[in-house]
Amino acid sequence: MLSTRLTNAHILTMDPDHPVAHDLGIWEGRIVGLDEAVTGLPARRVVDLQGATVLPGFIDSHVHLAWTGFKAATPSVAPCTSVEDVLAVVASAVAGTPPGGWTHLVGYDQRALGRHLTATELDKVSEGRKVYLLHDSGHGCVVNTAVLDLLPAHVPHEDGFLAEGAMGAARALRLPYSQEELAEAIGRAARVCLAEGVTACAEAGIGGALFGHSPVELGAYQLAREQGKLPLRVQLMVAADRLKEVAAHEDDGIPRALDLGLRTGFGDEWLSVGALKIYTDGGMMARTAALSSPYEGLDHAGQLQDDPEALADTIVAGHLGGWQLAVHAIGDRAADVALDALERAHHLRPRPGARHRIEHAGLIRPDQLTRMARLGVSAVVQPNFLRYFGDDYASIMGEERAPWMYRGRGFLEHGITLVGSSDRPVADGSPLRAVQFMVERASESGQVIGPDESVTVDEALRAYTVGGAYACHWDSVAGSLTPGKRADLVVLGDDPRRVDTSRIGDIEVVTTYVDGRGSRESNG
Repeated sequence: MLSTRLTNAHILTMDPDHPVAHDLGIWEGRIVGLDEAVTGLPARRVVDLQGATVLPGFIDSHVHLAWTGFKAATPSVAPCTSVEDVLAVVASAVAGTPPGGWTHLVGYDQRALGRHLTATELDKVSEGRKVYLLHDSGHGCVVNTAVLDLLPAHVPHEDGFLAEGAMGAARALRLPYSQEELAEAIGRAARVCLAEGVTACAEAGIGGALFGHSPVELGAYQLAREQGKLPLRVQLMVAADRLKEVAAHEDDGIPRALDLGLRTGFGDEWLSVGALKIYTDGGMMARTAALSSPYEGLDHAGQLQDDPEALADTIVAGHLGGWQLAVHAIGDRAADVALDALERAHHLRPRPGARHRIEHAGLIRPDQLTRMARLGVSAVVQPNFLRYFGDDYASIMGEERAPWMYRGRGFLEHGITLVGSSDRPVADGSPLRAVQFMVERASESGQVIGPDESVTVDEALRAYTVGGAYACHWDSVAGSLTPGKRADLVVLGDDPRRVDTSRIGDIEVVTTYVDGRGSRESNG
């Protein structure tokens, strides 16, 4: 007997051996068959989907769950467009903070103001509190003098604006959050993901200086699962700055590791350790992505997170330690550093099954496509970055470079696995809106950016299903609706391949099934 049979459905399996089906059988959280193989079998529950479209559950291969959850519950200065309005919001938040305490706000973006806010301006409304405004990119912040006074003298800042490592130093003054706080934030964000059809995701960096929230952050995910707050599958990337030198046996060839040698693959189907997250540069929004030539209209080309050789050593050490690597590289100079190091790592110890990833791959020159293909790395892109920030990004890249941003077609034509993700909360997390952009390549204003990088609807859907499963080493159990794989799927109100492209992002997510259980049981 089946646990559940879905019937009268339009099932897009993403499996070329059985691409479309009308019935799907589930037993103990697994798909046991399609169509005639299950139509005649008894089932404890039969769900008539009345022609609704079913797809494999979306896999968001790069998210920040804890950050997303905290951001939703934190005062925001968005969408203020004047310094006066921002300071008014800060003053209101300060009023609710105990004397001497921290006032933490989000939603800061200097582009809306035309310049950066200053510590001097924050001092006028801080009333002795320590004020910290997080940049929307996650790669910078603005703080007041009370915070600057606590930082070592060598930490660089521009009248209160701190970027990258300097931001990390300021964050360290406030951290850590408790595991209970983290579990609550993780659960809050996970429920939003589920409502958008996401059944599994990769948390992009726990425990580190830039995006970590606690030195025992992995425990918070365990706690969230134990408390029933984790309704989807999560793979945890570990920040590379958590590695330390180890005295392993010389035959192991492991120069750096986590305690006890923990690495990619540890865990179970619900919570596991994924890639090692390595940051090579910053972001376009904060103008810290490392480019090979300056930003349009600016006299700098961004920055690397460290000396190139130090970054390379970390990448090589992670590879030798048996990790899958998720290398954050947004600018093309950062991509050069990443590719050089990966080539060196594979030369020292070939690992064809490593499935290393370039996170973001925000600006990839034509000559870099061939190198990525040769090294077998995946491109984990965030299409919604260009949907929401594309006008700005195109202007700072200029006419020649703008078409190279967050590519689609170029990766596929070179045999590079294209993987969809959101980087939530930096941008909207909806996979369907991202799919729409991948086809249209149009920003919210209607500007078309890199039209030659457009992909088909089917290719975009594969980036969020098959591609995501491959990048996370889940392809044997997820990514397609194939017998034997997990019963993780999403029911949609319409078929993304049949509606007008402009409507894809607005398709209703009716129900999300994880492990064969629907998120909206009243709807099936």
